[in-house]
Order: sequence, then C-alpha cells, then structure tokens
Amino acid sequence: MDYSENRPIYMQIVDHFCDQILRKKWTAGDRIPSVREIAVKMEVNPNTAIRAFHYLQDEGILYNERGVGYFVSDNAFELVISLKREEFIKNKLPGFYNDMKLLGFSCSDLDELYSEHHGEG
Repeated sequence: MDYSENRPIYMQIVDHFCDQILRKKWTAGDRIPSVREIAVKMEVNPNTAIRAFHYLQDEGILYNERGVGYFVSDNAFELVISLKREEFIKNKLPGFYNDMKLLGFSCSDLDELYSEHHGEG
C-alpha cells in the first residue's frame, strides 16, 4: 500500500477497512484478518495496525471476541457510510465547493460533466 504523508498511517488503514466494507468484501459478522496479518500485509508496525483496529472498534464498526479475533459489526455498513459522509462534508466539500464557485460550475453541471469525462452517470 502506498501511504500519503498528509494523513496518519493508521487512518489510511482505517480507510482501507472502510473501503472493504463499502465494497461489501467484508460484511456483517465476517472475521477480518488479525492485527499481525494486517501489519505484515500493509508493511506497518503492529502498533500502527492496532490503532486502526481500536479506532474502528471505538466507532462500533468492528468488535473483538477475545481470543478469537475481530469481526465486522452488524451495522458496520451504515456506520461507515455515516463516518465517510461526515469526513467528506468536513474535509473535502469546502475545497470542492470553493473550486466549483471559482470555476463557474453549478451543482446541476456535475452529472453531465462527470459523465462526459468519465463515461459514467
């Protein structure tokens, strides 16, 4: 995994976990790889990996069964959607909206522009 210097590594691991849940590669009740497995796979210190696990557990996205491992919570998908929306509104939307205003785009232009340049609707 290529890490960005603009965000703590443990939060980039959190983002990866959230992506797995949003893409439904990990669903409610699934056991996820262990802290050690994640640390090796992502080439990070186990302490960094455990920080990501604890963050997600604190958010209710994962739960731990002592001696068994970490699992995806029943409402993880909804919690991740909520978390990611909050992050988008707080961190990305202000700059995005400012750029739109500066470049003269309206909200109604977005679907057409995206389809035109990315072939999707």
